[in-house]
Amino acid sequence: MRDEEKDLRVRPGRPRLALGALSGVLAGFTALAVAELAASAVRPQSRPVIAVGGASIDVTPASVKDWAIRHFGTDDKLVLQLGILAVLTLLAMVLGVLEVRFRRAGVAGVLVLGAVGAAAAAGRPDSTGLADTLPSLAGALAGALLLHVLAGRLTAVKRSPEHGHEAGVVPEEGGAGSAVSGGWDRRGFVLAATSAAAASAVAGAAGRVLNVSGDQDAVTSRDEVVLPRPGSPAQPVPRRAALRVPGISPFVTPNDKFYRVDTALVVPMVDATTWRLRIHGKGVRRAATYSFGDLLGRELIERDITLACVSNEVGGPYVGNARWTGVRLADLLAECGVRPPSRGGPADQLVARSVDGMTIGSPVDDLMDGRDALLALGMNGEPLPFAHGFPVRMVVPGLYGFVSACKWIEDIELTTFDAYDPYWVKRGWARRAPIKTQSRIDTPKPFARPKAGTVMVAGVAWAQHRGIDKVEVRVDDGPWQQTQLAAEDTRDTWRQWSLPWQATRGSHTLTVRATDRTGTLQTGRRTRTIPDGAGGWHSVVVTVD
Repeated sequence: MRDEEKDLRVRPGRPRLALGALSGVLAGFTALAVAELAASAVRPQSRPVIAVGGASIDVTPASVKDWAIRHFGTDDKLVLQLGILAVLTLLAMVLGVLEVRFRRAGVAGVLVLGAVGAAAAAGRPDSTGLADTLPSLAGALAGALLLHVLAGRLTAVKRSPEHGHEAGVVPEEGGAGSAVSGGWDRRGFVLAATSAAAASAVAGAAGRVLNVSGDQDAVTSRDEVVLPRPGSPAQPVPRRAALRVPGISPFVTPNDKFYRVDTALVVPMVDATTWRLRIHGKGVRRAATYSFGDLLGRELIERDITLACVSNEVGGPYVGNARWTGVRLADLLAECGVRPPSRGGPADQLVARSVDGMTIGSPVDDLMDGRDALLALGMNGEPLPFAHGFPVRMVVPGLYGFVSACKWIEDIELTTFDAYDPYWVKRGWARRAPIKTQSRIDTPKPFARPKAGTVMVAGVAWAQHRGIDKVEVRVDDGPWQQTQLAAEDTRDTWRQWSLPWQATRGSHTLTVRATDRTGTLQTGRRTRTIPDGAGGWHSVVVTVD
């Protein structure tokens, strides 16, 4: 061995590897904080977690999405984001350990993750270009730099034993038998780590505040909207349309209770004063662009319409009834020279695009057959909530939302089903999806324990644009009993029903089925939600005491 001093790396012990993992987590936190701040100068949707989450949703198979909605409900997006953060935390810990063991390996990994985030942001349908990559890249550079600095404080250097201990030199972690090593910079590590954590917290908080304040123009624009009195108001809801049965769904679903199922990880905040809607495409003789003020100044109509999500399982919660205010979509299409295929028009599909890049395809014939297909501006007497599509969304009675209910709409293109497959069709869902006749037991709840005697069984049934003609309930394997129907509001709304049941002690299964106005009986055959909506009868099991 040479006599001069040699600098050779030694394998760090477990304490320093643990600190390396902590360094990785701090670097990851710094990367996300810097990206949050950078996104405030670009747009909130360019944040890495949002971009990667959106890309993950796009590549997730339809069956997995359906499973997530079934198990997590409207919290599915939160679960996804928490899952992404958990994975990033684990990766950061691994990269931190790698950087201590093999200098620059962890830094390279951080930069690769930043590139993945940048690619995801640039590849989103609503991407504004290369600017969307900046938050991920800036965050990755900051995280890589911090990881390099922290790992440098943890690097162990073995000195030749013949030179003995230098000032401040301590044995390597691990105890007896370990090599003598240069003391790692504990003080420098603690100072760098705490400073980075504090600075990152400030940057992340500032970015969050700036991203929220950037939405203030949209909030102000909504606050200033005054919905005019509709030229064609909805008829008053019949007094007997809402049954006074405890536990039944209210006839009108409040805005904050209305279901929300979409792919937007961040609710788009759209400024109504700058929003525009373009109508163009095949068979459009006069392409047109409308502002929010243009639509607000037209004759508005007001209608009670029940919406249902195709992901709704039998007996599920993703159905709601509201009073919508808007303009007739058919009138706008006619003004642009659009004719439905049944009248010789060349386009049989209307593709609606939202500001977040979602595409939804609807049959043109259905939109122009006289039903109250709306570009809705209001919901239950107030401007649309942001979560439900402000400033403008589509509402079409009789069609599942994935083929009609485009929220945050900004573009309408007339085309054909052969020429273009929208978002959900590309993922295995049906091109055409009229709402199926369905019914649900709201009370008693599954596994309830009512007392013997008269028990009120009640719920809702729907067959939008056809109407409900009859609802029947069966107890165990007994005969079907016709229920009492509440008054019908319109054929586009759900209908409440009830049945006083003389309950006897023991376990019982209650089953419901409906018949629509065309005479079609709700099918008892159980089918999945994919590709065009679930089928089957809803049942609940109760134990009567």
